[in-house]
Amino acid sequence: MLPILAFDTSAAHCVAALLWEGGHVWRHEPMQKGQAERLMPMLEEMLTEAGLRWGDLRAIGVGVGPGNFTGIRIAVAAARGLALGLGIPAVGVTAFELYQQGFSFAGPAMISLPAPRGEAYVQTFLGGKPITAATVLTPGALRDDLRQPNLMVFGYRAEEIARPFNAEWDRSETLTEYPEAVAANIAEIALNKLQAAGGKWSDRPAPFYVRGADAAPPADPPPVILP
Repeated sequence: MLPILAFDTSAAHCVAALLWEGGHVWRHEPMQKGQAERLMPMLEEMLTEAGLRWGDLRAIGVGVGPGNFTGIRIAVAAARGLALGLGIPAVGVTAFELYQQGFSFAGPAMISLPAPRGEAYVQTFLGGKPITAATVLTPGALRDDLRQPNLMVFGYRAEEIARPFNAEWDRSETLTEYPEAVAANIAEIALNKLQAAGGKWSDRPAPFYVRGADAAPPADPPPVILP
């Protein structure tokens, strides 16, 4: 399923990766706004650098959040449009899946990601598969519905979240240490999903919102998500 193009605009960045047999190109540009204007030119530049054309692509990987409400829609709309136009699969990858890339922990793993107002987005996985729905949690609060024996908490404010659950916590924040590798990891996860599905993929990526937008939408409407 190579070459594959992957990208993400769900945070204060525009990141992309292009992988093909024998090579790769990565891009990571921090930005608070302007992702909609920058994304497609960035992808064009990467294809030119690799000596490839749009028609050479075999798959698209895209980060679907949780994260910035409008930023998620920018990337998902672009992925759907490219997949439709090129006749190739587009695979969505959540930030929870991205965080646990390369995990070796065998027990229940609660992944914590930053949410607005000091809260956390959390979801618990076992063997790489979600065993709870994603939800919003206030660090330091106990939620009976999130209890799991032998739980380990990873990520944002892990120690605060772990204590009320009498859980262990991991002291590293691997997702934020290597921002330039985010899109490359999205590409790898998307490839793994495609291979597990035997190369047949009909699901279209969709924004992964844990809750609705925190404020009224901006004056300029976000990109339309293709049906």
